[in-house]
Amino acid sequence: MDHDDPAEALTALRERRPGLLELLQAAAGSGLAAYTVWALLLQPGFRRVPLRLQVPYVGASARQVEHVLSLLRGRPGKMVDLGSGDGRIVLAAHQCGLRPAVGYELNPWLVGLARLHAWRAGCSGSVCYHRKDLWKVSLRDCHNVSVFLAPSVLPLLEDKLQGELPAGARVVSGRFPLPTWQPVAVVGEGLDRVWAYDVPGPGPAVSSCGVSTKAIPESSSTSIPGTRV
Repeated sequence: MDHDDPAEALTALRERRPGLLELLQAAAGSGLAAYTVWALLLQPGFRRVPLRLQVPYVGASARQVEHVLSLLRGRPGKMVDLGSGDGRIVLAAHQCGLRPAVGYELNPWLVGLARLHAWRAGCSGSVCYHRKDLWKVSLRDCHNVSVFLAPSVLPLLEDKLQGELPAGARVVSGRFPLPTWQPVAVVGEGLDRVWAYDVPGPGPAVSSCGVSTKAIPESSSTSIPGTRV
């Protein structure tokens, strides 16, 4: 065979079976490529955050977004999503009348994606996404807060919420409940479950169903009038 002929060389290469070493090299290369995508898209910004405060990004499902809105819809005041990811909760909140709606996310790629979604929805000038560490965000003027965070950081988050939120503010936590707070309403099942908590003000805290917090056990699923559970 004439090895100077590119066609014959390509045919011979296709017919040759790869050896064990070549397979290992290919697997290593694929793993490196996957890690590179992770490092570029999801990891930026985490290097400046202590390991115990880092939260991996997992986007909220459509059902989870629906449940969050059912617990916040109609409430006045600023709405913020801590760790807003691709911005889907903030955008949906703005579209259902929760304004202003603001998202805080440390990953610059996800902030850019959130702004792209807002632009495509015609809301780029109405919703705000900030690249900022959620632990450094002041919540003193926030009356509606949504969080989808890992259980390992929720005890620290409770301290921040308790110390900064004004009386009457509502916190909605998705996937995992706040460890020591008593919910005023629970919607959904399994991973789609969300919990609502009201920061105590004058008098007993009341859920959107008009029921005292003491009347709602944490394990129940409480419906909100006009919404689907």
